[in-house]
Amino acid sequence: MLRRIALSAATLAALSPALLPAPAGAAPAAPAAPGQVCFWTGAGQHGNGWCYSPPGYRDVPAFLHDKAASFRSDVNRDVYAIDWARGTCYARLIRAYDHSDNWSWGSRIDGVADTDQGCEAG
Repeated sequence: MLRRIALSAATLAALSPALLPAPAGAAPAAPAAPGQVCFWTGAGQHGNGWCYSPPGYRDVPAFLHDKAASFRSDVNRDVYAIDWARGTCYARLIRAYDHSDNWSWGSRIDGVADTDQGCEAG
């Protein structure tokens, strides 16, 4: 009997991170829908995700700020990842229907826009 209780407690401890709610603003990883560019905290489009739909500029949620490890675009136009640096900004082109499963530039992302926001090419 004691052994069953210990096993159940160990099983519960192992499962509890999966039962915790995602960070505020986080969405479960899902494929990009038509007209969206989605970003994930994990490589290979895993982890917490967030999607942008043009037009306009949007700040990425706090959980993704400087932490995007992968992205997928299902937008029929170019968009820009924006990095607001001290005194300037940088824009990284994301081409229509592009993707990256291991995106190094995601460590700089602050926002996404349908224009380069007047930023330098990054």
